[in-house]
Amino acid sequence: MTLTAPARHNPTLMRVIERVNADTELIEMLRAANINAVDRMGINDHGEVHIQIVANAALRLLRLLVDAGIEPSVVTNHGLTADDAEVIVFLGACMHDLGMIVHRDEHEQYSVALAYPKLRRLMQGIYVEPAITQMTADTLHAVIAHRWDMRCLTLEAGVLKVADALDITHGRSRIPYEAGSINIHSVSVQAIDRVAITKGNERPVRITIGLTNPAGIFQVDELLKRKLRNSTLAPYVEVEALLHEDGQTERSFALYTL
Repeated sequence: MTLTAPARHNPTLMRVIERVNADTELIEMLRAANINAVDRMGINDHGEVHIQIVANAALRLLRLLVDAGIEPSVVTNHGLTADDAEVIVFLGACMHDLGMIVHRDEHEQYSVALAYPKLRRLMQGIYVEPAITQMTADTLHAVIAHRWDMRCLTLEAGVLKVADALDITHGRSRIPYEAGSINIHSVSVQAIDRVAITKGNERPVRITIGLTNPAGIFQVDELLKRKLRNSTLAPYVEVEALLHEDGQTERSFALYTL
């Protein structure tokens, strides 16, 4: 397993990515979490592919917000930098499902407990106190707040929560469903073929969801919309669903802001 992310001239993030990939214990813990998810529970992967998707989406969201003049919480509250906010969302992406090695139920709480010593170790020598504690605290908050109904208190936590909900293309929904059954879950999870994060028209961020079947809107409503509502990103994001059935020209199926 090798995790990558677009560091974009952020040398601190580059160093953290290198440390994550060199941490054999962490890599094995992530593999064990994925075994519980895929092999033992029969749900979608929570391993390397999911982490890559979430990390890339989170960094894209955060950079669009920063480019629009929106200040990350680690800057506002701790006097750190936007580069440090990128480290928080990357490490949050790596750690948010770590608790799956214990169980899916309440895995967010287990993730926090397991991530705490790991985060401090990964940042030793890169940050010094009090920054190590500040960065660890905000990363742990992002991890626990990725649960859909948990209130986000930082911009970075909202970024991670929404990024987690965007891993929904071609059967990759975060909503568990019974394999082989024919219902709204089994139809809708195959109906999303594209997720794009771009600069918005009226707001800093636009999330565009490409649908091949109107049933895909179930995923948008049940996962993305409710996570967005419980995040700090709601005022900054517009969501559009584009439908293109049977190769027809795309048409706007739904457009909403919260």
